[in-house]
Amino acid sequence: MLLQGCYSVDYSSQFFKSVLDSMSEEVSVIDQFGNFLYVNHAWRCFSQGNDGASSWADANYLTACERASANGDDLAAVAAQGIRSVINDQQDEFYLEYPCHSSAEQRWFMMRVTAFAHGGQHCFVITHKNITERKLAEEAVLELSRIDGLTDIANRRCFDEFLESEYRRCARLSMPLSLAIIDLDHFKLLNDTYGHQAGDECLSKIAKLLKGFAKRPCDLCARYGGEEFVIVLGNTSLIQAEAIMTRMLEAIRALSIPNAHSPVEDFLTVSVGLSTIYPSKDSNEHQLIEAADTQLYVAKNGGRNQLASAQYLIMD
Repeated sequence: MLLQGCYSVDYSSQFFKSVLDSMSEEVSVIDQFGNFLYVNHAWRCFSQGNDGASSWADANYLTACERASANGDDLAAVAAQGIRSVINDQQDEFYLEYPCHSSAEQRWFMMRVTAFAHGGQHCFVITHKNITERKLAEEAVLELSRIDGLTDIANRRCFDEFLESEYRRCARLSMPLSLAIIDLDHFKLLNDTYGHQAGDECLSKIAKLLKGFAKRPCDLCARYGGEEFVIVLGNTSLIQAEAIMTRMLEAIRALSIPNAHSPVEDFLTVSVGLSTIYPSKDSNEHQLIEAADTQLYVAKNGGRNQLASAQYLIMD
């Protein structure tokens, strides 16, 4: 007997396929070996729009993850391990949030894996939900916590996180990584002579200029503390970094920010310590910081208003 206001529905397999095809989430079902048994309309559309795949019947999800992992995608390896943990009954479900950016936009997805049995066969549902809107909101809040309030560039926390990440990337790809520490010469005299407001304006001007020398995704300009700044240059050799820092020194001099009582010049100058490393398992980012800091003291002891640089060599 039907309840008043309800109507009869034919709950056939086609009905449930229609329900799944109406969902915005990408849904697939695989067997215990990773072979696809079913994908919904959203999954097919996303696949065709991103890798050109038009057929899923002979595809294998685990193989696709392993292929991506071999090409350097660390999260693909995590996904494969998580799927296998559900397949092997080590956990009831697996959950992963991951970026999947296209050339046109930033995107994040949430992956979830669960198991069920049908006709004596163990099956596994994998869903991917677009969570870009939430992640962008979270990123915006996080970005605020990584920005120096005075200079509007990255703060020390952001620098630490970025350098660690860029170090790992350069190590993985056998690329050089350069770091410059920039110290404003006799900044205390500038503050004492012209006042703290003038000092703050000076820091903001320098930060804006330095930011122009760190434009690539593998570069970062940050306030290191007080009157010190840092510039990270990924995939940049010592010779290349020296050329960039020389142009930066000239640009700072060209600002002609008054510092009348400085024993160096009557305008603001800076000292720069630069070091380059080829990251490996036998080194870490802290050694690069120490090497750049050592070069900074060489520049200061040499009379300031100059660049001192060296490549950090990893000893056997």
